Amino acid sequence: MTSLRIGPYVLPARAVLAPMAGVTDRPFRLLARKLGAGLAASEMLTSDVRLWSTGKSRRRMDHAGEPAPRVVQLAGADCEALALAARMNVDLGAQIIDINMGCPAKKVCGRLCGSALLQDEALVGRILDAVVRAVDVPVTLKIRTGWDPTRRNGARIASIAQSCGIAALAVHGRTRADFFQGAAEYDTIRDIKSRVSIPVFANGDVGSAQKAREVLDFTGADGVMIGRAAQGAPWIFGAVNAYLCDAATSPPLARAEVRGIILEHLESLYAFYGEDAGTRIARKHLGWYCVQLPDAANIRRALMATANTAMQFALARSHLDGWVSGSAQAA
Repeated sequence: MTSLRIGPYVLPARAVLAPMAGVTDRPFRLLARKLGAGLAASEMLTSDVRLWSTGKSRRRMDHAGEPAPRVVQLAGADCEALALAARMNVDLGAQIIDINMGCPAKKVCGRLCGSALLQDEALVGRILDAVVRAVDVPVTLKIRTGWDPTRRNGARIASIAQSCGIAALAVHGRTRADFFQGAAEYDTIRDIKSRVSIPVFANGDVGSAQKAREVLDFTGADGVMIGRAAQGAPWIFGAVNAYLCDAATSPPLARAEVRGIILEHLESLYAFYGEDAGTRIARKHLGWYCVQLPDAANIRRALMATANTAMQFALARSHLDGWVSGSAQAA
């Protein structure tokens, strides 16, 4: 297998973590990289530097301890603002700048950011050219296949991106109008890959090692980007990487390993966010992790009701200890 390179960086694996607002914070990025993700971009950060003084923005810009290359994803629609934000983040340690033109959220598209930009190909070109010229690190781009099924212009956007000097492209196999409904389609991604020479990551509905292999074989993409399937199962990266290397299905993690991963994640969330926010944000991840456990609904309800980190951690550990003692292998 040829190496997958973005600028000067050779990625250690072909499966990478998709940036997800409210999910891919520093604790989750560190966990995903530890478990095999070849890359892990930050949560989307606004290009409006006036908003960077908020606690949320400061945490999104915190990359302490992250392995190279550190990726910051920016969202915006103003060329100068995006260029300035890119330069400032490089000064703060970003090693790759990623531009978000894929987010379908109404509050993002309503400001003509995210996937709304796909409607204006000339503006896409101006933005990408401005950011690439502004920094001396690789600039990457995340897109969808188009605004809606009647305007599936992902291939033209990809060609514009390559001509502007974009170093790699991630494509979600849905239009903005699709949001996350229906099945992802990969024909557009295959068309995009046939037209550009830069690395392309296929994104959308990659929920297993076998699916990753199928998508890569069909599209010719260089890697897969995994988002929702990593929620509550960040070990998916190890399974995908192993399968892509030798086409053999790796055995499930032992339950004790899964317990260790979950408890380590909780501790890192508490350390990063503090007592109140740590308890609240951990609930979301625990809800996803509960899928692993029998009687998931009752366990989840009990965990959601805990009032502080100590109670939450103790209850999670108690349930996980019982689960581990029940059998040797994960479900």
